[in-house]
Amino acid sequence: MEYGSMTTDEQYMRMALEEAKAAWEQGEIPVGAVVVAQGRVIGRGHNLTETLHDVTAHAEMQAITAAAETLGGKYLTGCALYVTVEPCVMCAGAIGWSQLGRLIYGASDEKRGFRRFAPEALHPKTEVVGGVLEAECAQLMKEFFKGKR
Repeated sequence: MEYGSMTTDEQYMRMALEEAKAAWEQGEIPVGAVVVAQGRVIGRGHNLTETLHDVTAHAEMQAITAAAETLGGKYLTGCALYVTVEPCVMCAGAIGWSQLGRLIYGASDEKRGFRRFAPEALHPKTEVVGGVLEAECAQLMKEFFKGKR
């Protein structure tokens, strides 16, 4: 499905990028996520590990929890998760347990990404699409960490 010159995946990834920018404004690592079901955003989140003093408060975890609350159930079978950076092993495990239908991420994470450490963590039926708006997602992370060094 196309909207103008931007694909649907790109539109939702732009929403995840807005979440990532909100994380940055709060002093958090700029990762953002949105969960979509039947063309509607049902969960969104960004990193809150510093704010909540909780190492598990990743963007994906926030968005999955919000989506499950919206749906009133723990399974996200017909849903898509858009996240600006490839999920870590912890988040991949949660994505697997939620039986998410699609995972779409922007930038790869060579150091901490699930593909390196736990490529089988996702549910076998989960479709994975990487590299959506990859340059923009990666640039946001680079700029953030450049300011930290």
